[in-house]
Amino acid sequence: MKVLEQFLKPTQRQLFKMLCKMFEGKTLTSDKHFILVKGEVPVMLLAHLDTVHKEPVRDICKSKDRNILMSPQGIGGDDRCGVYAIVNAYELSLQKPWLLFLCDEEIGGIGANFFCDVHKEGSLPEGVDNLKCLIEIDRRGANDAVYYDCCNTDFEKYITSKGFKTAYGSFSDISVIAPELKTAAVNLSSGYYNAHTTSEYINRNEIDAVINKVVEIVSDAAKKDFPKYEYIEIVHKFYDDRWYKSQNGFLSYDKYVYKVNSSTTKKIEESEEVVTPKKLPEEYEELYEELVVEYGYDVEELEYLRESYI
Repeated sequence: MKVLEQFLKPTQRQLFKMLCKMFEGKTLTSDKHFILVKGEVPVMLLAHLDTVHKEPVRDICKSKDRNILMSPQGIGGDDRCGVYAIVNAYELSLQKPWLLFLCDEEIGGIGANFFCDVHKEGSLPEGVDNLKCLIEIDRRGANDAVYYDCCNTDFEKYITSKGFKTAYGSFSDISVIAPELKTAAVNLSSGYYNAHTTSEYINRNEIDAVINKVVEIVSDAAKKDFPKYEYIEIVHKFYDDRWYKSQNGFLSYDKYVYKVNSSTTKKIEESEEVVTPKKLPEEYEELYEELVVEYGYDVEELEYLRESYI
């Protein structure tokens, strides 16, 4: 297995070059925005190369058992843990998955959008359109599984069977790529905490445990009877502070119905009022409305963040 530390110190550009050399002869690169590694198994593993930190990691501090890693510069577990994870999942798999390394996720999913543009042009290998699922490793914690606007309940049950718990998030690269490829996708935990801060830390044991589970998924996907999990757009509904999701059309509630598309939230009923959670201070109601309606944030994610900072 590759060592985690070797993925933490390079800049995004240095890491890009390192991965191109590592997978030499197997890659398709595009204008420094992404690296696509061709696989044998119809499952794609994804991670992004950039971090939010302004300077590269110079010093890595470790706990006595070497399990916890931190850095004064910000360790960059989001998403260097994911890069480490999909490289090692590839190495440990007897039959190889596809890999997709993306640049500039933290500033708007630039690499992911560029990948989708190249796909629209028909310039990607044919196997990309035959993938059975997408597995991103870019989530905090130990066992989260985030699906964003994808609502394939069979796929969710399968991922849950591997020990992951459904959670909620606002954006990652699969938010853009899954609807483009029409393939179900999930973002799994990668063992980092306190992302986007210099107090961010990595739990090495947790990310290694996720790698083993991903290797199991790749092995399952190599079997002939492994299903193709289609991308099914989620329909979000919230009424009187309650949250609903439906796979097969709208539920009939009286006043407040919203449909969440892949990039934005559009109100589709006549009411101009947005339902906001109880006990939300009045001065924050306009901001909450903007986050939900204009920027497409998940209500449950916002509530989770509120609880985290109370």
